[in-house]
Amino acid sequence: MSVSPSPYVFTNTNGHSHSLSASPHPSSADDGVARVLGTNGIDHSGPDVVHDGGYGVAGPSTGAVNGYTSTSFVPSQNEQIVDHLYNVGFQMGEYADTLLHARQNRYQLHAIILSRSPYLAHLISMSPKSGGMNTIYVPLESIPEITDQGFAVALGYLYSSVSLNSLSPNNARAVLAAGCLLGGMSDLCNYAYQACRESITVETINEWVDFVDGLPFNDGTATPSEEQRQTVFDAYAPQLRSDVFDFMCCTLPNMLDVHSATSNGRETLLGIFSRVPFDLFKNAIESPMFQIGSDQERFRFAKAAIDLRKRTRGGGVEETVVLAFGGGHSGSAVHVTRKTKRRALFKVG
Repeated sequence: MSVSPSPYVFTNTNGHSHSLSASPHPSSADDGVARVLGTNGIDHSGPDVVHDGGYGVAGPSTGAVNGYTSTSFVPSQNEQIVDHLYNVGFQMGEYADTLLHARQNRYQLHAIILSRSPYLAHLISMSPKSGGMNTIYVPLESIPEITDQGFAVALGYLYSSVSLNSLSPNNARAVLAAGCLLGGMSDLCNYAYQACRESITVETINEWVDFVDGLPFNDGTATPSEEQRQTVFDAYAPQLRSDVFDFMCCTLPNMLDVHSATSNGRETLLGIFSRVPFDLFKNAIESPMFQIGSDQERFRFAKAAIDLRKRTRGGGVEETVVLAFGGGHSGSAVHVTRKTKRRALFKVG
């Protein structure tokens, strides 16, 4: 999906700079034929409805709606309407009926558009109007994964897919978190997730390791309180964890050329493995996909990594690695274990 922004740029009431014109291309809408008569008396669906660019519009018909007979349809009309909603409604905040507060930011928005988000629709329904305006508060202070920029991209997407122009590898994770929180925008979440996957590189892997280290994960040893931990990323959390794991096991060793005698790739890989959560470390070391060499080389690598982990991660646990000779015919002969260190007991008296 690509949109060519106009060269005319302005700064708006809601604090966002963007082009004065855009051409969104949203995903296809439901092509059901059940007729729905709206409050304004307009027939929104049925066999005479043509779906263009994802919007249901009245096609050629012999029936009259609001006293007018629809005989023709201009495809660009939908784009013009969405452009107007995005630029005048979202960017400039004109004709707003809802004030949305998030951290130090205040957005002048529109309830009919915000209702596309189940989360925001609920907030609006629970907030009394004052002076004809809805006032809602989104507690982003308790959700550090969502940055102000990521939240603004998700809000803009409720108005138009042109907001995707602001999606980048640097803000993709925050946009994904915001999309998951607001709901009702699976397309945006999928775009942001793909951008996240593409942003996992040698330069960013340590940042991604820190990210997955903070995600809830149950390896069978989690306490009930740890199991109940939730993340705003929902189903994308295990997917991102798996992506980081695959990058570490399959992509990273080859990119770093760990088998070269003239390369420092092995030391770089050791530094990365010294920082990863234990479950990722254990699964990677024991995985047949880990491109590190023979079982003996795998064992030596794991032993060196564990020595580093003692210094970098610390904690009250003891990690060990063993090489099982004459083991099974599948999987690795190298196994990593962890146990809690016993506290020293002192005799009094």
